[in-house]
Amino acid sequence: MAKKGFLLVLMNPPPAFEEEFNAWYDLEHVPERLSVPGFLTGLRYVSTGPAPRFLAIYDLEAPEVMDSPAYLRVAHDNSSPWTKRVTARARVQRHAGEQTYPGDRVTGRAARVSVLRFRGLDGSAVEALTTSLRGIFEGRPEVRQLRILVDSSGAEGADVLAVVEARVPLPEPFELSSLGAAADALDLVNTYTPF
Repeated sequence: MAKKGFLLVLMNPPPAFEEEFNAWYDLEHVPERLSVPGFLTGLRYVSTGPAPRFLAIYDLEAPEVMDSPAYLRVAHDNSSPWTKRVTARARVQRHAGEQTYPGDRVTGRAARVSVLRFRGLDGSAVEALTTSLRGIFEGRPEVRQLRILVDSSGAEGADVLAVVEARVPLPEPFELSSLGAAADALDLVNTYTPF
């Protein structure tokens, strides 16, 4: 089974800039990304708690879509003037890579999306973390799906993002000890609602 790719972006624009930021995202950025072959979905969310305030998740046919000529024509130095203006004014955290678990799902409609980010893990830690997260979240009636996304672009191991799609807000926190050694790599836990 070929594993899907992803692009997950966390952004925090200044409050006075949010109106232009949202107009850019809805009128230019998401439609532009979805016009690139291999981009399957593009959904936006807003935080129910602390920053980063906005989340966008794009599902890709494969991780290699991020290196395709079609994507590179609209990304990085080839970004539009509006994109350059907005991204220069907002704090941007960008992750791209492969969906390692379950591998073939796309983002669905959910009342809440929780993101847990673990920084700098090695391959064996990713496997153990996946097992732990499955034990925490799978089988709960409020959870629609759990996906594990791995960004291996960093120099010091992989960043792992657990994306938990829920039908309703998750009722209680989980025990950090259930994450084992990966708990020390956890640097973001945030919940979002559809924008």
